[in-house]
Amino acid sequence: MAKTVGEAAASLGVEAHVLRHWEEVGALRVPRNSNNYRLYDEEALDSARTVLKLRSVGLSLPEVVAAMSAEKSTAQALVKAKITKLQAEILTRQQAITYLQHTVECRHRYLDDCPDCLGFVREK
Repeated sequence: MAKTVGEAAASLGVEAHVLRHWEEVGALRVPRNSNNYRLYDEEALDSARTVLKLRSVGLSLPEVVAAMSAEKSTAQALVKAKITKLQAEILTRQQAITYLQHTVECRHRYLDDCPDCLGFVREK
């Protein structure tokens, strides 16, 4: 059974205006009834869930639109670029953890006195 925009929003955990905005920018296509009311069938709800998932993994709304493009090469190129960016962020976070872990365990009173700490801060 199809849901209204309010019912769909509630089931997805978003506000109705969010779903309307996604439709407005082309991230979501929703069938309408004879009175032009949006009716969220299972296909539309799954599309909305896909938008939510893509947003939760870090894609901006324009990136979501591109990732959901009918042209597979466009979607793949965008997703590959996002993967590369996320991998770089992971590396940066891992380096931050290594540095911070060292500062916790550092035997020097002041971090500037530690050659290892200085080595970390001099890295680019």
